[in-house]
Amino acid sequence: MTNKKSLLVSMASRYEMEPKAFADTLKATVMPGKVSNEQFAGFLMVAKEYNLNPLTKEIYAFPSKKGIQPIVSIDGWMKMMNSHPQFDGLAFTDHIHDGALGAITAKVYRKDREHPVEVTEYMAECRRKSPTWDQWPARMLRHKAAIQAARYGFGFSGIYEPDEAERIQEAKDVTPRDSGIEAVKRKLAIDVEEEEEYIPGADEGLETEEKEQAA
Repeated sequence: MTNKKSLLVSMASRYEMEPKAFADTLKATVMPGKVSNEQFAGFLMVAKEYNLNPLTKEIYAFPSKKGIQPIVSIDGWMKMMNSHPQFDGLAFTDHIHDGALGAITAKVYRKDREHPVEVTEYMAECRRKSPTWDQWPARMLRHKAAIQAARYGFGFSGIYEPDEAERIQEAKDVTPRDSGIEAVKRKLAIDVEEEEEYIPGADEGLETEEKEQAA
């Protein structure tokens, strides 16, 4: 009978570390605060599935509503593509409009397919206000195109890239507020409900009074 290694032992042995030291190192460097054993195991499963090294930040964890979300850096995405047995090349085409970069097309070639997988990402859709986009807009757009092409070409799933994670976090930080009109409507609705509060026996009294007046 073969003794199957646990996930933690298997990952730790890959980097020649003791399991506890490996777990403590990851929790201190690539985990967002306290995580459950189940969340930690899920993170390790993704890292093992795609053969990514969390110690070099090829993959790390990002806080989400359900605990954590595995995030793969651009180095990790390139590693996944280059290590895939069917990978046969990556090419980019810049689309210049009125002297400015408007879009970038990424083509991923596979050995087992006649035509490349082609994805175009547009600057107007992707660019946002952030230090990295302000300083390196062309590089960031190229990363977006390459990552999307990798997803379509090889079916990589269950992972996000850093820019996507930042956008998700920004969306969570924005709490919509009611307009003044909505607040008034809500207050009026409450007042009406309070006025229409049911009083036991009130309907019976009204019915008796109406019958007497009719007679």
